[in-house]
Amino acid sequence: MPGAPWAYAPPQAWPVSAMYRRRARILTWLTVIIAVFMVVALVVSIVFLVLADADTRNAALGYLALVLWVGIAAAIPVLLAVAIPGAAMRRRVRQQQQAGIPFW
Repeated sequence: MPGAPWAYAPPQAWPVSAMYRRRARILTWLTVIIAVFMVVALVVSIVFLVLADADTRNAALGYLALVLWVGIAAAIPVLLAVAIPGAAMRRRVRQQQQAGIPFW
C-alpha cells in the first residue's frame, strides 16, 4: 500500500535568471521614478494653487493644478501595478541570494 514518504522536503524553487533579476531592478527603478514624478506634480499643483489664489489674473493656474491632481490620481494604479510585482520579484531574488542558490 503506497503511503506518504518518510522524509518530506518542500520543493525547491527554480533559480532566477539574469533576465529576471534585471526586470526586478527595472520595475523597482520605474516605481521610484513614478513616485518622484507624483511628488513633483503634487508640489507644483500646490504652488499653482497658491499663485492662483494670490492674483485673479492667474486663475488658469488653479485649473492646471486640478489637471495635475487628475494626473496623480491616474498614476496611482500605474504605480501599484509596477510596485507590487517589482517588490515580489526583488524579494524572490533576495531570498535566493540568501539561500545560496546559484544563478543561471
